[in-house]
Amino acid sequence: MMDTKFGRALAVAVLALSATGGAAVAGSESGNFMVRLQGTVVDPDSSASVKAGGVPLAGADAEVSTEVIPTATLTYFFNRNLAIELFCCFAQFDAKGKGAIDGVDLGDFWVFPPALTLQYHFDSVGGWKPYVGAGVQYIHFFNEGRSNLPGSPKIDLDDALGFTLQAGVDIPIGDGWYLNADVKKTWIETDASWRGTGITAGVDIDPWIFSLGVGYRFDIGNVFGSRYEAAVLK
Repeated sequence: MMDTKFGRALAVAVLALSATGGAAVAGSESGNFMVRLQGTVVDPDSSASVKAGGVPLAGADAEVSTEVIPTATLTYFFNRNLAIELFCCFAQFDAKGKGAIDGVDLGDFWVFPPALTLQYHFDSVGGWKPYVGAGVQYIHFFNEGRSNLPGSPKIDLDDALGFTLQAGVDIPIGDGWYLNADVKKTWIETDASWRGTGITAGVDIDPWIFSLGVGYRFDIGNVFGSRYEAAVLK
């Protein structure tokens, strides 16, 4: 489940966007591209099945840290309702033991986790533009760090592919600029091991991804000239 403090933080942020949205003026809706810069909370709903020598360790579990990171998205609009979005970032996380292995530092690691979602953008509601999406997220793990298991072996994580759902809203503030609130949920599992220990784990990461930021929507033709001019989306 989502940690309470992040639920409260998201509620406060949405209220802040609501207050701003009331005074918003209509922004450009004709652009076929939108870029966003966001502040993002990644809150893994993690769990693990841990084995030693292939034998399950009763009561052993693991968790992945919650992190706040900068993120960016690029969205292409096929028309006024259908779009495709690429979300990405780089982030570092820590893995810790729980239950029977509580307090064990399992190692830190970096991720490159692009997500690609197909979106449906609803018609404007009171100036707000809500949307939903579904797609996939791929996680590449790198720069894995050492654990405090005997011998200090590094954690080794397999790259993984998962399924993502998404919902969000863009609030126009004029001249093609938008405020944005977005939430994603990804279901994704990876296999972890620690070389030379015989210890392995199947880890469900399953993160909630909460983002707040600002976006700019534009017509690519206005950037590169009439040679690449795109049709106005109506």
